[in-house]
Amino acid sequence: MVINMQYNDLSYEKLSEKIYVCISTEHRFGTDAFLLADFAKARHKDKAADFCSGNGIAALLLERDYSPKRIYALEIQKKAYDQLCLSVEKSETAGEIIPVLGDLKDFKSKEELDLIICNPPYKADGAGIKNDTESSSIARHEMLCNIDDVCLSASRNLKFGGRLCVCNRPERLCDIMVAMRKNNLEPKRARFVSKNKDTSPWLVLVEGKKGSKPFMRVEPQFYTQSEDGAGFSDELKALYSLYENTEDKNENIGN
Repeated sequence: MVINMQYNDLSYEKLSEKIYVCISTEHRFGTDAFLLADFAKARHKDKAADFCSGNGIAALLLERDYSPKRIYALEIQKKAYDQLCLSVEKSETAGEIIPVLGDLKDFKSKEELDLIICNPPYKADGAGIKNDTESSSIARHEMLCNIDDVCLSASRNLKFGGRLCVCNRPERLCDIMVAMRKNNLEPKRARFVSKNKDTSPWLVLVEGKKGSKPFMRVEPQFYTQSEDGAGFSDELKALYSLYENTEDKNENIGN
């Protein structure tokens, strides 16, 4: 793997004592990656893929918490892919994480997959104002792929009964379910995430299963804020526990 070390804004953050993620000003991570990995709940025997992997955060969390057999981490942007490679190179993983530079529309796994996760661009192309940098716009707007592309590729690569787990903004829920059904991925689970019981959800998590019969379970709401509003909820604290309790989380590249 050839990594352009001309980047001058890279550093590592520890997700645990053995797992690191490489961040930059353009490619960082947020709470949605933790929520997606937790929602997907991989099995040790799973052969998985992480579409729109970015710097590899969701794949690394999946590996840290569930250690699936193998994860193909697919990313189209070169700098994010280089960060993904650095993350994998520095981390000690029980399973195998395979960085892939390419377009998910063209991706064809050499083996049928049990699980695909995806934190896709949230905004439809043409909706809202683009970001200052092209990389941020690509990550947040459907410029290079849309939810139908994600579902089509997932259906092509999943085995019968395999799962696609995605996160997105609640206003895209209809788009997600239409795209899933169109591509033989029956929506089976959904969970909404909001700050507290008095605020509208800001994220939705959806699982589709290839070839499954219709029936969907809506899981209890996930609240990110404690009841007194003084900090994180217990459930979010549990997701952050290994990350927050890791000493010396920040480490600059080259240190």
